Parts: sequence; structure tokens; C-alpha cells
Amino acid sequence: MDPDNALPRIEVCDWAQAMPSARRVREAVFVVEQQVPIELEWDEWDAQCDHALAFSAANEPVGTARLLPDGHLGRMAVLAPWRGRGIGRALAGALLARARARGFPRIELHAQTHAAGFYRKLGFREFGEEFEEAGIPHIAMGLDLTPRRVMPSAQAAEKR
Repeated sequence: MDPDNALPRIEVCDWAQAMPSARRVREAVFVVEQQVPIELEWDEWDAQCDHALAFSAANEPVGTARLLPDGHLGRMAVLAPWRGRGIGRALAGALLARARARGFPRIELHAQTHAAGFYRKLGFREFGEEFEEAGIPHIAMGLDLTPRRVMPSAQAAEKR
């Protein structure tokens, strides 16, 4: 298998470990590609978050995302040449697993409107109206992590 086509290694770590790699990816995607002002990209939350990083076979960072202490997923970024290879799904999966392990009942995020379909495929659903963040249209989305409880009569009906 071509190493460039292999799913990158995903690591979940704190900001001290993630900072150099996450900065490279986020600056390339948000600041350069999407022209988000650099002062809006960096905030006080990074130090309090869990960060997921994706690394290529050559150990180069190619994607990142973060999980805030209040259960918000954010700063999902994958370098352009690596998009469409399942990296975003793997990053989200790693942070959703962390959220479940921490007992979060729900995860919310602010999706760039053009990326809402990606999050829908992961089970997120939109709520509220579209809004602008950093000059880019966004929509709020949420995903319930608690298992659905089925009423005993509904379970019986499902078995029929």
C-alpha cells in the first residue's frame, strides 16, 4: 500500500504536546487558506482542551481538532492535499471517544456551513439559524452521546 494513501496515525494529547503540530495545520488552513485573522485563531481555550492530531507516514502533521472542556468540538482542520481520505472522520472519532469516556451526554460544534454535510454523516444535527464567525458562515450542530432508551412496549413491537 502506498504510504500516502494509508490512514494517518491519530494521537490525542494536551496543548503542550499538540501546539507545534496543531499550529502548523491550523495556520495553513484557517489563517492562510481561509484568511481568518491570526488574532482570532488563537485563544485561551487551547491550553484547556484535548487535541487530536493526524500524522502522515512521514510523521508530518496533516490534521487537527480539539475538544473543549464544555463538550464543544472545534478547530477541525485537514491540510488540502489530505482531504477526502477519512482523516476528519478519524479525528472526530478520536475526540468523540474521549468525550464519551469523560461522560459528556452531548457534543456541540459550530460547523462552517459548507462542511455541515460532513458532520451530518457523523450523526450531528443542525439547530438554530446560520451565523457568521470569523467572517465565515456557520451553523450550530449537536450530537447526543447518551444511548437512546427504548420503552419496553417499543422493544416488544420491534421484535414482532
